[in-house]
Amino acid sequence: MREPKSLYITDDNIGLVTDLYQLTMAAGYFQNKVNTPATFELFVRRMPENRSFLVAAGLEQALHYLKTLRFSDSAIDYIRRHHSFKRVKKEFFNYLKDFHFRGDVHAIPEGTVVFAEEPLLRVTAPMIETQLVETYLLSTVNFQTLIASKAARVVLAARGRDVSDFGSRRAHGPQAGVLAARASFIGGCTSTSNVLAGNELGIPAVGTMAHSWVMAFDTEEEAFRRFYDVFPESTALLIDTYDTIKGAHLAKRIEAKNRLLAVRLDSGNLLELSKEVRNILDNDGLTHVKIMASGDLNEYLIDDLLTQGAPIDIFGVGTEMVTSKDQPALGGIYKLVEQDKGGMAIPRMKFSEDKVFYPSTKQVCRFSTENGIYTHDLLCLEDEACGGVPLLERVMEDGDIVINLPDIKVIHDRARESIAHLPQKFKDIKNTHTYTVKKSKRLQELKKHTEKGLREAANKPQKAAIVKK
Repeated sequence: MREPKSLYITDDNIGLVTDLYQLTMAAGYFQNKVNTPATFELFVRRMPENRSFLVAAGLEQALHYLKTLRFSDSAIDYIRRHHSFKRVKKEFFNYLKDFHFRGDVHAIPEGTVVFAEEPLLRVTAPMIETQLVETYLLSTVNFQTLIASKAARVVLAARGRDVSDFGSRRAHGPQAGVLAARASFIGGCTSTSNVLAGNELGIPAVGTMAHSWVMAFDTEEEAFRRFYDVFPESTALLIDTYDTIKGAHLAKRIEAKNRLLAVRLDSGNLLELSKEVRNILDNDGLTHVKIMASGDLNEYLIDDLLTQGAPIDIFGVGTEMVTSKDQPALGGIYKLVEQDKGGMAIPRMKFSEDKVFYPSTKQVCRFSTENGIYTHDLLCLEDEACGGVPLLERVMEDGDIVINLPDIKVIHDRARESIAHLPQKFKDIKNTHTYTVKKSKRLQELKKHTEKGLREAANKPQKAAIVKK
């Protein structure tokens, strides 16, 4: 009988966490001796619907991948046996055996507000290396940026009240649940229900109880008392298993020595129930007991509840946040923008319909008012003196990480500060606004000349398009 597989990523299989065409292109580059330095940039071509800003996330996991990427003997054996590689020379498999990433990486720090067309990552390395890492980099940066951005909206809607990530059970797999907990904390959540995220990252781990606990005892009061006896300093009672109002009255009887933390509402009319429960608690002097709400919440529902005066202190948000349900995918892309040819840096770009991007290695500069409110960004060539605050910084050199990786709490604070510097209209969760990202004159001219050169070369396929920067 076969043992079950976990499908977790390990040191033995990490080289296979990619799309097949990355490996076939790598073999093709190798046999055609195309392995001079190249630069790829990872960016979002256009903003998702209902998003006025994004929050960069996923860099630390991207760097961990680049630092640890190897091809084990078993991985190489699988690639060798795949029918696509039956004509590939053995030297390529020897190359994989000694493979490690030797390149440079520039990135916008995690927790920074970003916008469309701005490179979140820039990777410069031999062509094969830059190509092989595309799939993993897109996966981790796209997903965490997507969730951090969604969480930021939920936190804005909560208007200073705590938001906890309750989404592990609804995430797209256990690993996604941990990464979503990380990204949600970056986006502004104050805690998570995910214990592994608490242990590995230091995010405060919180929990209440399930309806099954209440139903496991003969009476609701007994269930409350038994739980409170075991966890007197950290009890939050789930009071809506049978009757929310009766549950609130029972919670009063359980309370002793001002140690009950909260009661949780998970169903029903949260606006009316929260008001009734607040009155019940306050009338007995239990003003310190907080009300937590959960149950398919999102930024719109939270905003509506608070606008109508719901006395809710904490929001537990799960499915809608960790899946970014209204915008469940981020269309980040990873494109070749520059390639070395005979010691010359050759700009590269794509100009097919709706998929145009700017060529060459770039920098993003941010401009603000005297009060620190962001006004616009400028996308320019890397070597331009564009003014403003440059956002991309070197994070890896020759395959080594060259920054002190910040604690998750530092990234959390950076995101909060970055969002605070946005003009107020961009923090409106119901109306979308477009932030200005200008392009430098040199960059626009280079794009024009590069496109012209590539179009001319298309009519003369025997010659390569060479456009100097």
